[in-house]
Amino acid sequence: MPDRTVNLLLISDNDEDIKNVQQAFKQNNIHNLLYVAADELSALAVLRGNSAVTFPSYRRLILLDLGIARTSGMEFLRQLRADPELKMMPVVVLAPSNQDSLKLEAYSLNAAGYILKPITFSKFAEAMATLSTYWALSEMP
Repeated sequence: MPDRTVNLLLISDNDEDIKNVQQAFKQNNIHNLLYVAADELSALAVLRGNSAVTFPSYRRLILLDLGIARTSGMEFLRQLRADPELKMMPVVVLAPSNQDSLKLEAYSLNAAGYILKPITFSKFAEAMATLSTYWALSEMP
């Protein structure tokens, strides 16, 4: 059976969100590899192989916190979609708001999903488990 591990790059500068993702993975026995970039410049370096972090070039998924500080998460998504080498990479948005305008903008930039950061950890952990199951079953390059 082929390896169904998904290599996840979490782009977030919020320590609490990072800990929540790590804890959700641990609680749900998710064994996907999790890499973290604090901002879009670090993330682009990791994705392009210009970083000390070695991020595999296969079965990759980005978890993008829209609240990253340096630029907005949407600006990063625009940059990613403009890059011929990275434009097809699946991105799931982690959003603090359920605003229709944010959702529409994310999906217009080909976001693969939009997850509202829930108020409770249990709901967040459930969302991460569902996400992991979905991408483990998905055919990804």
